Amino acid sequence: METGWDIIPFWVSRMIMFSLKLTGKVPFTEVFCHGLIRDSEGRKMSKSLGNVIDPIDIIDGISLDGLHQKLLHGNLAQSKVKNAEKYQKKAFPRGIPEVGADALRFSLINYTQSSGSDINFDIKTMHGYRKLCNKIYQATKYVLGKLGNDFVPRESSALTGKESLPERWILTNMNTAAKQMNQALEEREFARSTQISHRYLYDELFDIYIENSKSIISDGTPEEARSAMDTLYTTIESGLRLVSPFMPFLTEELWQRLPRRPGDNTSSITIAEYPEYESSFHDPRSEVAYELVLGCSKGIRSLLADYAVKDKGVAYIAPLNQMSHDTVSAQLSAIESLSGKTPVKISILKAGEINPTDCAVFPVSADANVYLEVKDRIQDAAKEAEKVKAKVDEARREQVNIDATKAELSKVQDKDVTDAMQSAESRKRDVEARLRALQETVTMFEKMKV
Repeated sequence: METGWDIIPFWVSRMIMFSLKLTGKVPFTEVFCHGLIRDSEGRKMSKSLGNVIDPIDIIDGISLDGLHQKLLHGNLAQSKVKNAEKYQKKAFPRGIPEVGADALRFSLINYTQSSGSDINFDIKTMHGYRKLCNKIYQATKYVLGKLGNDFVPRESSALTGKESLPERWILTNMNTAAKQMNQALEEREFARSTQISHRYLYDELFDIYIENSKSIISDGTPEEARSAMDTLYTTIESGLRLVSPFMPFLTEELWQRLPRRPGDNTSSITIAEYPEYESSFHDPRSEVAYELVLGCSKGIRSLLADYAVKDKGVAYIAPLNQMSHDTVSAQLSAIESLSGKTPVKISILKAGEINPTDCAVFPVSADANVYLEVKDRIQDAAKEAEKVKAKVDEARREQVNIDATKAELSKVQDKDVTDAMQSAESRKRDVEARLRALQETVTMFEKMKV
């Protein structure tokens, strides 16, 4: 049973009593209570206030004048029409833009917290999820274009052993998302389930793997290109099934356009098997390795933006151990494809090699640092040194917080804190490496100002 908390005594309890009276059985054993949808000012939606929003107006969109006309055709007292119009002008100065049924549903589910907190209506948030719908459509359209009309998926999504690092990373994340989604749905954490699907689709599949796959398909061998396309198909098809309970119309339309695996005659995504965790996809080593690749590309993009580099930049990746050197060397093309549109020459230093001079630094982790030549791009080295000193102070504060966290965890005699302790140790190593890199950069800038 799913309902609002405000009608529990009026409807839910009476339904139970009535069922017990007639059948001797309770009609349901679980009641999920969602919050009330209030207007943007936190008031309960009421016909007497004229602040009720028709869901159809959100799905199809409506002008401000159309909202005013609805007030006149309703049963709102004439004395309150002016106040209602004033609210509509403030809340919807340009009317309500077309959001669509799927974006509305996704928004409301995302609002549904387990605490049953009330929901203040925000059309901007809902319209933002319409953009997510558009992104899903565009990404699927891109995948279909890359696959081509003659593409036939493999009989199963099982690993072939020939997948590249980016493929193993996205398949691991797809698998993790499926596991977390099923757990969230079983625990009735519906808001968390929308966040999981959003992260997997938008942040991981669309923004990272699809971008990286472009270079693999265009520059790789036929075998590498085919593997990348197989992974594209697997991840987008699984992603559509993952989000289908929240976006049934969009996912059905797109899923029908995808080719089926041989022997799969499922007629609709609504009856297709929901994605589940598959142990063979779990690959933490590849996940860690590719996170290093992402960290390096993020570092290059960040430095290019910080120093407003528009022409050809010169960057260096300094691995801090041999394993990191091997990873970034093998994945240089992936780093280049994910480093943005600004032309940049990327060189990889040997592990233990002296850091380049006249460079700004972006500490990636305890495994690598990224440097960008900035000598001819800064006017005041002393000012740059002060900026980096602020980051040094921030790193020291973080170091103190981590030590405090470790001290608290060490007092707990419980196996459940093992993962938390390991995470704290990893963060400490990263912060220590960041601190060293930043301190060296401060020294370098101070020498430049002399």
